[in-house]
Amino acid sequence: MPIAEDTVREHAQALCDALAAGDVDRAIADFSDELRRNLGEVVALLPLPVNEATIDSVERGGSGYLVVLRLAGETDEVLLQTRWKERDGGPAIVEASHLSQTALAGPADQPEEDADAIG
Repeated sequence: MPIAEDTVREHAQALCDALAAGDVDRAIADFSDELRRNLGEVVALLPLPVNEATIDSVERGGSGYLVVLRLAGETDEVLLQTRWKERDGGPAIVEASHLSQTALAGPADQPEEDADAIG
């Protein structure tokens, strides 16, 4: 039975809460083994420290869900697209990539489009 959207949303909210709290162990709880092996690359996508993390959207995509997270740091805001699939009976993040990055202070920078995809 495929994972339910509500379950994915609950796990995505837990990820947001963990990122905002700076709790890396809790934040990576739903990462696939492959993402855990490439943790440095995933962390490089994040505005650190993350001051605010919210779910922007959740939509069904193929055999899983695409969840867009809005992550705000001290100087920039990132839209991070995560792909969730069923692994070992629960939802797991199997891919993470930038949708956009916007500077919050200083001169207007060009947003990054599809900068990096990991997964």
